[in-house]
Amino acid sequence: MAGAPLEDPSKNRKWLLLVDGSSTTQGRSAGIVITSPQGEDLEFAVKFGFKDSNNEAKYEALLVGIKMAHEVRARHLVAYSDSQLIVK
Repeated sequence: MAGAPLEDPSKNRKWLLLVDGSSTTQGRSAGIVITSPQGEDLEFAVKFGFKDSNNEAKYEALLVGIKMAHEVRARHLVAYSDSQLIVK
């Protein structure tokens, strides 16, 4: 009996991306956490070489987080940030 191919259940499981960018007189940086569907955390700290606004640091943190999630082949990524400007 032929049926529809079985779908890989891991394709539908959500990965979480938590980002927080920061801007101080010492420079711009970001904290990034990617959580796999199995609950495994990948943690990153990034220092940026630009001297722009705090919002710019938060945008850059999100972009870097998305790139890192792509590198680990994350699918169905849900992003969280303390900045409503970034996530809405």
